[in-house]
Amino acid sequence: MSGLEGLYQQIILDQAKRRNGDGPLDGADAEHHEFNPTCGDEITVRVKLDDDGTRLAALAWQGDGCSISMASASTLAELASGRPVEEVRGLIEGFRTMLRSQGAGEPDEELLGDAIAFHGVSKYVMRVKCAMLSWVALEAALAKAAPAAE
Repeated sequence: MSGLEGLYQQIILDQAKRRNGDGPLDGADAEHHEFNPTCGDEITVRVKLDDDGTRLAALAWQGDGCSISMASASTLAELASGRPVEEVRGLIEGFRTMLRSQGAGEPDEELLGDAIAFHGVSKYVMRVKCAMLSWVALEAALAKAAPAAE
């Protein structure tokens, strides 16, 4: 394992233990639950928008699953909270693109921050859904709370 892969693995393990954003969110504008029937991972993501509905004021999640899914949710909460909704949607799409890469190319570190640690997960098809679970739940919660302009 290269030094960079080891660093990424450590980030994932640290995030799985830290569980940023894990807990309830009073006054949430929307929530969405996702379940991965393949492995049993599940998560509920709740969002609260600012007063004008353009910024993700708070994100919280509650779930249970493997270290990849829990670390991904923790990383997402850290990266997305406080950002404009449209920027969060771009972050989700960038993460999705990275996980579809099957380990090819270089992820956009400026966009993804610590989420690039999950680039190696893209090589393992059965683990991609674990990593995407919270991101898909956030995408659905945002669609309920702040429908995209047509």
